[in-house]
Amino acid sequence: MAIFLDTGDVAEIRKYHGMGIIRGVTTNPSILMKSGVTGGMEGIRKKEIEIAEMIAPYPLSVEVTTNDMDEMRKQAIEFAGWADNIVVKITIHGPNGEMENLQLIKELENKYNVRVNVTAMMSAQQCFLAAMADATYVSLFCGRVNNMGYNCIEELKKLRYLLDEHKLKAKIICGSTRETLNIVEWLGAGAHIVTTQPSFLEPMIVHPYSKETVQQFLKDGEKLFR
Repeated sequence: MAIFLDTGDVAEIRKYHGMGIIRGVTTNPSILMKSGVTGGMEGIRKKEIEIAEMIAPYPLSVEVTTNDMDEMRKQAIEFAGWADNIVVKITIHGPNGEMENLQLIKELENKYNVRVNVTAMMSAQQCFLAAMADATYVSLFCGRVNNMGYNCIEELKKLRYLLDEHKLKAKIICGSTRETLNIVEWLGAGAHIVTTQPSFLEPMIVHPYSKETVQQFLKDGEKLFR
């Protein structure tokens, strides 16, 4: 089980990677915009290569910026060539429900040896079919599932059972974290990986009672030398 960092902020990645507590990074076009990437494809390439080199050999997910089949294939092959640890993110279907993406996912994995992270999924059934198409990772947006009034834990448990029962290679990434609790909660329910914003990691580390205890230890330590 592992934690991925969902960000394009190089300083944050360096910080938590230096602590040894993350095992990968995930990005998408929205994240890159927030991190200040400009300059089109060249700007994307520079940023993603910088991150990939920083965290190697851990995986970095890079998402395509189009839903045109030929362009997605071209981008996926190009992105995968930037670094050995790059995984390409493809959405489960197109913006209007176009279903050809699964065919491309299978083709990329088996013909071009491109590892694919299938993203924007809200149900166990979507993730199961993506795994059947030979995806390396399947991303369940657990926070959004909960926002819709469903319990993502039930979807997660069903999905983990299906992957294990059918011996599928895909690893489950739970994303769309809403609070710090989600991280250990989802890992405990069967996720292989949870990807989270940096802001949810500090509360995992810093506890008010730990602070109080450390302060007391230091105060008593000073008294020993008086």
